[in-house]
Amino acid sequence: MTNDMESEGSQSQPGASESRPGWLRIGLVAAASALAGGVAAAWWYRKTLNKLYESGENGENPQFGISADGPPEDPFDEV
Repeated sequence: MTNDMESEGSQSQPGASESRPGWLRIGLVAAASALAGGVAAAWWYRKTLNKLYESGENGENPQFGISADGPPEDPFDEV
């Protein structure tokens, strides 16, 4: 029963306090997911950089495609 200072709407409702653990759980899952994604991205980036670095060291001909005479003439310059 309510008195003059309280109304039925201002009384504590049992569902309001139960929603906090749900939001906390969602926040923790989101934070863990972001952390795992960051670790995976860093691992992939480092792996890619290592592959590029190794391919540069093991190149058979680093001067491939570069002529000693200079750059080739552009066929569109003679227009």
